[in-house]
Amino acid sequence: MIVEVPRFRFLSLSLPVLILLATCGQAGAQSNLTVGINQGDWFANVSTDRALYNPLSMVQFIVTFKQVVPGKVLRIVYQHLDSAMSVDTISLTGTDSISWSWQAPDVDHFGVLVELFLESSDTVLDHTTIGVDVSSTWNKFPRYGFLSAYPYMSQSKMDSTISVLNRYHINGLQFYDWQYKHNEPLAGTVQNPDSTWKDIGNRTTYLSTVEGYIRAAHEHGMKAMNYNLLYGAYADAYQDGVDITWSLYSDPNHQSREYFPLPPPEWASNLYIMDPSNSDWQNYICAQERKVFLAISFDGWHVDQLGYLGSLWNYDGQPVNLTNSFSSFLSNAKTQLNVDLVMNAVGQYGQQQIAQSPVDFLYTEVWPPDTTYSDLVNIINQNTSYSDGSLATVLAAYMDDVSNGTGFFNTPGVLLTDAVIFAAGGDHLELGEHMLYNSYFPAAGLQMTDTLQRDLVRDYDFMVAYENLLRDGEVHSILNMSAQSGSLPTPVSSTPQLGGIWSMVSAKDHKQIINLINLRGVKSLAWRDTGGRQTAPDTLEPLAINLNTSSTVVAVWCASPDFYDGAPVSLPFTQSGGNTSVTLPGLVYWDMVVVQYDSTFTSVHREEDGLPRSFALDQNYPNPFNPSTTIGYQLSTTSYVTLKVYDVLGREVKSLVDRVEQPGNYTLSFDASGLPSGMYFYRLIAGKYTSVRKMLLVR
Repeated sequence: MIVEVPRFRFLSLSLPVLILLATCGQAGAQSNLTVGINQGDWFANVSTDRALYNPLSMVQFIVTFKQVVPGKVLRIVYQHLDSAMSVDTISLTGTDSISWSWQAPDVDHFGVLVELFLESSDTVLDHTTIGVDVSSTWNKFPRYGFLSAYPYMSQSKMDSTISVLNRYHINGLQFYDWQYKHNEPLAGTVQNPDSTWKDIGNRTTYLSTVEGYIRAAHEHGMKAMNYNLLYGAYADAYQDGVDITWSLYSDPNHQSREYFPLPPPEWASNLYIMDPSNSDWQNYICAQERKVFLAISFDGWHVDQLGYLGSLWNYDGQPVNLTNSFSSFLSNAKTQLNVDLVMNAVGQYGQQQIAQSPVDFLYTEVWPPDTTYSDLVNIINQNTSYSDGSLATVLAAYMDDVSNGTGFFNTPGVLLTDAVIFAAGGDHLELGEHMLYNSYFPAAGLQMTDTLQRDLVRDYDFMVAYENLLRDGEVHSILNMSAQSGSLPTPVSSTPQLGGIWSMVSAKDHKQIINLINLRGVKSLAWRDTGGRQTAPDTLEPLAINLNTSSTVVAVWCASPDFYDGAPVSLPFTQSGGNTSVTLPGLVYWDMVVVQYDSTFTSVHREEDGLPRSFALDQNYPNPFNPSTTIGYQLSTTSYVTLKVYDVLGREVKSLVDRVEQPGNYTLSFDASGLPSGMYFYRLIAGKYTSVRKMLLVR
């Protein structure tokens, strides 16, 4: 029996305050909104037309409502992290859907959270959010999905499948087992490919379906990756030009060819293992792959392997270390094919060599002994080390681990595993025509519940919106802390412990990013959740935390996929000596807390010349203030800089900077003498960088 545990939403937050904090200083911004009684009853769906967008391209939004919406206002706030960039207002007159366009900012690899408020007079009827990834390439923030079956399908059905994946912002698809043979992936010729063929599982594949899926993927900005092994050949491969002397053997006398058993009649052939270091095999398989790319509009090759195969020899009796061949194989493939490359490191086998190869990101298929949540984080950290921080990580980690599964995935198990992977800066290969639970991707017995689907949309929105804090060059940091929910202290540790809170802390641009994973009330620390027995964590509401902070804290804010639809919430705090106290609205699965420091904070990763790595606008300090406050900002390149202060109606109050400045750290004082109490906004424009923050003057 499946018992759905609803994902708690903290709707007790003060929305008038949150609306004011989320709305930048533009004409008409409201500050006296109240909460409508029907929150959650209006928005049915919000989506965008693509999984990612080039800078300055147009983002198309589509919103559908559960009912006709007459005489209401849709207010849209576009923000980066906790800073609002702009606001749109649309008057609704008797419609159940609406679409509009917004131009993405001229900043690459930039996460945006879009908040939508349905308003009537001074009342907020409903609130929702969606993430937008402004990125010219997929490899910095990969969100990898898959396809695994290619029977005859209508284009509309394929479009529907890809549209669902687009809502999760999936920006690349692995076309698993689409090929005819591993050693001859294209059936037919480049000029005249076959219309159908049998794959290795004796399933009929339609060329029209493969091409239709690719066409739909490209329309949404997704990469289409052609799956194939780097060394697999059918038993009859000699008829296709494969030389038996290219094989690998389990003995030094070439008597026993190494193979992976896939016996007929269920399977077309056993898979014989070729020597990937053999230049003749490399040239042969790359020539076969070239035919694929000439005939079908794939974008790249997802290279698979089978992991450690024991002691192996080539035909000449020389021992072969497979991992030593991976780099040369991938380099040769890149030279000959000039396409995107991704390679599976099965159980991390050969990942260090793959990381030094021309791959778009690092991909690990996770197997025992890596069975715990901490093992997932260790793999992500290990991959970061292997690539010197230059390559992202995608984990193929199969939930529930059921060979012949039926029924539904266990929601708490999936949400906890995704929270751990996303908080650690990784991505989870799990979504396709169905959710993965088996290494043979066509296995589709387990299904997602409606609740799990809705919650995963929120998780992926969150990962996109905050990608610049989760996956963008942050470095490990140390921060001691304690927590208490109600009268019950809850242990906080940098290692996962049942009954406690797991903290992952990183630093970037005068910030510490604290990801809190709730393990109080969960049954196990095993991520795979075999049999679907993981339990939901206890809801901790509210949650008071105390941080040992040595530098001056200027602001604290938090966000979570579990409350307020992932939107950022500014939090009051107190700092005394080396301790900072703050209360979070609550913790269900995962909260992200961001602590902003002044320029004395030293755990910021910088280039060797001591200059900032990026642009940043700091929160003013003190805040609230009377009558003066200090504003800091950082410039990574020489730029023309303007820094101006505005009131809540968008009127300019004061110009603080208007000149060319060199790279470095800057602070200045703003004196508000003569200005009335209230909320003000300050905006920094430095070249293509723009950021807006809020400050409160209290007399």
